[in-house]
Amino acid sequence: MRVIVVLPAYNAAETLIQTYQEIPHDLVDEIILCDDSSSDHTVAVAREIGINKVITHPVNRGYGANQKTLYKAALESDADIIIMLHPDYQYNPALITSMISLIEENVFDVVLGSRILGGGAVQGGMPRYKYIANRFLTFLQNLLLGQKLSEYHTGYRAYHRKVLSSINYDANSDDFIFDNQVLSQIIYLGFRIGEISCPAHYDEASSSIGFLRSVRYGFGVILVSLQHAMQKLQIKSNKRYLKY
Repeated sequence: MRVIVVLPAYNAAETLIQTYQEIPHDLVDEIILCDDSSSDHTVAVAREIGINKVITHPVNRGYGANQKTLYKAALESDADIIIMLHPDYQYNPALITSMISLIEENVFDVVLGSRILGGGAVQGGMPRYKYIANRFLTFLQNLLLGQKLSEYHTGYRAYHRKVLSSINYDANSDDFIFDNQVLSQIIYLGFRIGEISCPAHYDEASSSIGFLRSVRYGFGVILVSLQHAMQKLQIKSNKRYLKY
C-alpha cells in the first residue's frame, strides 16, 4: 500500500530535522509538509533536508486548514495510508511502522497514537492542567459518542484512504477543534479505530496553545460531542455528518 506521511507545520524549524530523521523511510513512499505561514525557517529546513513536497500557506489559516490542505494533497497523490505526524517531535515517528501494519493487515481503519495508554503523559512533560482536562473531556466524549477510547486529543493519527474519502472534513473548523470533529465523523460512520501507546515528549520547542485558548478548545470539544449525540438521535442534523 502507498504510504504518505503528512506534516502540519508551524514554526517547526528547531524540531523538524529530528522528526524527519526518525521516520521509517523504507516504509514511507512520500512525505508532504504544509507550512502555515511560519515566522521561522521551517520551509527552508524542509527543502534542505529533502522533503518530497512542501506546500506553503501565504497567510496563517489555522491548524485545521493546514490538515485540509495536506489530506487533499495526499489523496491526490494516490495515498492508501495517510499518517498525520506533528513535526514538533512531540510524538515518536518510529511508531509509524506499527500504525502502517495495523491498517495494512485490515485490523483497523484508523490508528491513534495515545499519550495516555502508557501512563507516562505527565512524566513526559504534559502540563498537569492539560492532563486533567484531557481525562475529563475524554470521559465525557466516550459517554456522548458511545466509545471507549483512551484519548481524543492526540495529533498522531493514521487513516486508510477510504476514511478521509468518506468524511466531510472540508465542513470542519480551520482551528484546533478540527481533530475532534474528524473523530466524531469517523465514529458516526462506523469506522474501526485502534490505539497504540505513544510516549509523550514536551519541551520548549514543542508547539502548544495557551491556557485561554485551551479553555475555548475544551468548550468546543463539548459542543462537538453534543452535536454528535443529537445527530445520532436525529434531534438536529449537522452538515458535517452528511455526504458531499
